[in-house]
Amino acid sequence: MTGVLTLDQVAPDGLLLVVDWDTMEVGSSVFLPCINTTLAIKQARGIFERRDWDMRVAIRAENNMWGVRIWRAA
Repeated sequence: MTGVLTLDQVAPDGLLLVVDWDTMEVGSSVFLPCINTTLAIKQARGIFERRDWDMRVAIRAENNMWGVRIWRAA
């Protein structure tokens, strides 16, 4: 991906991952498939901080894909 990300976009490996953050409720989660888990967490943390949400993170493999599972904790 080239260009600048908007405030609510994540693209840790250069490929834009589309997440509907507005529908995320406390207790829900999203899996971000990626190799660069550090950047994925950093980008998601910025989104969560702007929204004043707490976040929990687990780096893991799901369905044979490596990535980050992120929960909205509060």
